[in-house]
Amino acid sequence: MKYLFVVVIASVALLGCKSYTNPSNDVSFEGAEATYNPDEEPFLIDTALMDLDWGDAYDYYDPYVFPVYHPSRTLTVDLIHTKIEASFNWEESQMNGKATISMKPHNLPIDSVSLDAKGMEIIAVEMNGKALSYDYIDLSKLNIRLGRTFTKSELITISIQYISKPEERIEGGSDAITSDKGLFFINPKGEEKDKMPQIWTQGETESNSVWFPTIDAPNVKSSEEVILTVEDKYTTLSNGKLISSIKNKNGTRTDHWKQDLPHAPYLFMLAVGEFKVVKDQYTRGDGKKIEVNYYVEPAYESSAKAIFGKTPKMIAFFSKKLGVEYPWDKYSEIVVRDYVSGAMENTGAVVFGDFLYKTKEELLDGNDESTIAHELFHHWFGDLVTCESWSNLPLNESFANYSQYLWDEYEYGLDEADYNAELESDQYYQAAGYHNLIDFMYEDKERMFDRHSYNKGGRILHMLRNYLGDETFFLGLNKYLTSKSFKSAEVHDLRLAFEEVSGEDLNWFFNQWFLAKGHPVIFTDQKIDQENHTVTLSVQQAQSFDLFRLPVKIALWDENGKHIHPVVLDSLTQSFTFPFSGKLNNLMLDDDQALLAKVYEEKPIEQFVHQLNNATRYRSKSIAIQRISKSDLANKATVLLAGLKDPFWGIRSTTLTKMANIKNLKEEKLSKMLVSIIEKDPKPDVRKEAFSIIGQLETKEALKIITNTIQKDSSGMVISAAFLKLPSVDSTEALRIARELIKHRNERVKVAAAELIGGLGTMEDYPLLENLILKETPKDFNQAQLIWSFDQFVYRNGTEAMEKCLVIYSFLKENGNNYAKYYLDGSIEQVLGLITTRSDEIDQEIAESENQKEKLPGLLAEKQKLADLYTNLSPLLEVTEP
Repeated sequence: MKYLFVVVIASVALLGCKSYTNPSNDVSFEGAEATYNPDEEPFLIDTALMDLDWGDAYDYYDPYVFPVYHPSRTLTVDLIHTKIEASFNWEESQMNGKATISMKPHNLPIDSVSLDAKGMEIIAVEMNGKALSYDYIDLSKLNIRLGRTFTKSELITISIQYISKPEERIEGGSDAITSDKGLFFINPKGEEKDKMPQIWTQGETESNSVWFPTIDAPNVKSSEEVILTVEDKYTTLSNGKLISSIKNKNGTRTDHWKQDLPHAPYLFMLAVGEFKVVKDQYTRGDGKKIEVNYYVEPAYESSAKAIFGKTPKMIAFFSKKLGVEYPWDKYSEIVVRDYVSGAMENTGAVVFGDFLYKTKEELLDGNDESTIAHELFHHWFGDLVTCESWSNLPLNESFANYSQYLWDEYEYGLDEADYNAELESDQYYQAAGYHNLIDFMYEDKERMFDRHSYNKGGRILHMLRNYLGDETFFLGLNKYLTSKSFKSAEVHDLRLAFEEVSGEDLNWFFNQWFLAKGHPVIFTDQKIDQENHTVTLSVQQAQSFDLFRLPVKIALWDENGKHIHPVVLDSLTQSFTFPFSGKLNNLMLDDDQALLAKVYEEKPIEQFVHQLNNATRYRSKSIAIQRISKSDLANKATVLLAGLKDPFWGIRSTTLTKMANIKNLKEEKLSKMLVSIIEKDPKPDVRKEAFSIIGQLETKEALKIITNTIQKDSSGMVISAAFLKLPSVDSTEALRIARELIKHRNERVKVAAAELIGGLGTMEDYPLLENLILKETPKDFNQAQLIWSFDQFVYRNGTEAMEKCLVIYSFLKENGNNYAKYYLDGSIEQVLGLITTRSDEIDQEIAESENQKEKLPGLLAEKQKLADLYTNLSPLLEVTEP
């Protein structure tokens, strides 16, 4: 490793800041230089450095020490049933619990059992009414002595009385799940007037053992009962069915939830609050109806079906596609405040963060169906069949990720699915480092929740589907699900299921994609022999990772139309020669556009023009648009206009994005085109993108289009895009309109107005920002955007604005959501830096103003204000982050 480190550092020094940009997808390969000259050798690429992941120079392996290996949990007992009885101490943010756990020895006889129980006060442990002795180690492991030896045929039932104290735990977390507190009391004392008091849980990865003792591992399964006693005003939710709800004489109510089918402990959940329940249903193939319910705050009761209403249709689609009926007895979805992740697939009771809350108007700009589909699909991949270890997490998350493609394809068409899949691929390419998809040597299990397990895994499944064909692929999924139902699985179980139905050894595919790291980097070049009517395609795999075996289709267009040539790429360099008739119009690698690979095709620009007009897949057209826009083609603006007529909105939007870089478009034609798009295109994303090129119009015409859009468009996304172009056209008018739009009914528009006020506003505008932040408190990522806008406002307005920071930052530190709190410390640090800089400037001004003594009192007063502000702001950095 030390040798490799030296080589890498030396290479970086030699290469400096050079990078190679792949025009096919705008991805930059930092730290490597590639040259290409078709008149010389076709490929002059430093393959040792190309696409090298510098982080892998360190990895986390020591060649002299056997690496840390993370297997599945070794089991000495099998859980059978878990019964939890709970009530809540809202004042102390504690849960009073009793867990009754039934289990059997896994194989060998046992006389003790070890349970995960984090941050609890253990009151009593009993079996059949008799106390058992136990050791509670490090507030995390409860080791119980059973009093005698039990064999695998004997049932063991233990009762544990305890108090869960999540607020007293030392909190951990990750980027994906920001807290492992397990049990969350949100605004329990009602001190935040606009936040509904509520309780909810988050179990993944191993945090449910904060609120009930268990074996907190994914290869364990148990049926479940949760009995909750709450004030009668509260609604409750847990897994399974609500089998009884009894009002007690003291004003409380006891709800009894029961799930007979076993699932992993991390999927247990509970939620309590004054939620409204909007009822829906799904009808199974056998005619049986199951409840589908949406739990929301009262303000969103009327929007619940607009948000979640396609859930029954999704359940029907996935059930039919997989050939496995939705296996659980209900499906509920609940939106909670201050959630520590995006969403969680608790069995039959999915939790979502409040980003899902949208009005019907806000839903015009985009929905969260991909997230809803993702969590639903987990009920087959994750809940029904569960990864046996966190090393195998892609068996859960890759499938959930791929469900988004399946739903888009079904509901919105292949182009929509491909468009979003391309975004998924790009996010994987931007990962901080590359590792095996199935990774037994992770540094922390929480780091498995990354762009490999999700994005890359979803794309791998799509490649497997493309290779096997739909019939075999979905039959393989059915085999996997039916053979491993209510069990845990590892990646080889998936491979064996596919091998059984396909009759083919698939080790080659699983070895390179699941059990190794990286992706192909492919360069192609053509040599056209017009005399003999042949074209030779040269292909090189240029990645620093191992070679890949890639079955792929090459598409060729000539005067007789389109021809498909299946080939297998399995060498560093390969050449393929194909005949053509008349003129060769285009030769394209990967006709299905299914490869997870960075591909650069060197070919005449005329072929890309043909590709834009004749290819059928989104990525093929998108690449053509990008290459044409960067070319020297004289009439490229006219050529790209074809993209604006494409039936798929993503191509129209991409075309506008690239046209923004083309100067000297004819004014009159451009104006008519923009007006037509902005007034008539049905997709807000396209109307929004039209404003990326509005700066090429003269001021009067641009101002007319912008103001007309602000007044008439129904989309907050489009209004915001139009509005944010105003400063470059007329900054005075922009600020005037911003002061009006910050009171707009659409939250997205308000936040855009705040952004402009942050950059242009004066202290007279401060009350507008204060009202939006302190009183309206936008949701989701909008809070983070407000912080940035307020920061800009502070930079612009100096000391007077800095004095307002204490009010704003103190409020957000206490009441902001996780997005706001994630960025808040950075803002505070920057303001403290501004205070220091301004104080130094004042000292200089004092030194230079000895002959202007009338200035001194004001300067000294300002410096004292800054000193006081520094003293009061600094402690906010010491408050523990969520």
